Amino acid sequence: MDENNTKIAELEALLFLHGEPLSHKKIAAVLDIDEAQCPALIDELKKGLEADDRGLHIVSDREKVQLATKPAMGKLLEEFVKEELTEELTPASLESLAIIAYLGPISRAKIEYLRGVNSIVILRSLMLRGLVERLSDPEHPSGFLYRVTFDFMKHLGLQESQQLPDFEKFQKLLDVFEKDAGSTPVASVEDGTFSSPASSIIDNP
Repeated sequence: MDENNTKIAELEALLFLHGEPLSHKKIAAVLDIDEAQCPALIDELKKGLEADDRGLHIVSDREKVQLATKPAMGKLLEEFVKEELTEELTPASLESLAIIAYLGPISRAKIEYLRGVNSIVILRSLMLRGLVERLSDPEHPSGFLYRVTFDFMKHLGLQESQQLPDFEKFQKLLDVFEKDAGSTPVASVEDGTFSSPASSIIDNP
C-alpha cells in the first residue's frame, strides 16, 4: 500500500473511531499531514465510498467531516434500532450506564478510557432509550458530556445521583482516573486500540 492509500485508510479509520464531525485541523494533526492536504484526501475517500457495495459515505460541513451511513441503508437500520430498543440492555450497555450514572457528566473519551473500547454505538443506544443525554462540554466547545436523564433517576426512585449506592466510593475512582489520565494516553488512533489501566465501575463493587 503506497503512502497516499495508507493515509486514506487512516482517515477512514479515524472518522469511524471518532464517530462525530472532525475538523480538518484535527485530522491533519492526527495523520501528521499538512492541513491543505485534507480536502483532497477527504475527496478520495468520498469517491471510494460511492461504490454500490459500500454502506457508508462522507458528510461535510464547512471545515468538518464525518463518516455516516448512506440514506439507502435507512430502512434496514431503522428496523435494527427498533429491535435493539425492545431488547434488554447488554452487559456492555449496563457497564456504560453505570459509569455515566456514577461519574457523569463525563466525556466519551473518559468513558472509553475506563471501558477500554469504543463506546459510540452504546452511547447512541442509551440516548435513544432516553436513559442518557448529551450536553455541550463547557471546557471544550466542540466536545460533549454525557449524563443520565431525569427519567432514569425517576425509574430508580432517586432524586439525585448522590443517592446511588456507594456513590462516594465511586467518586474516588474518578479521582484515581484523573491522576492516571494525566500520564496515560486515552486512546491510540494509530493502531485503533485503547489503553484502560483504570478499572471499570462494575468490576469494583
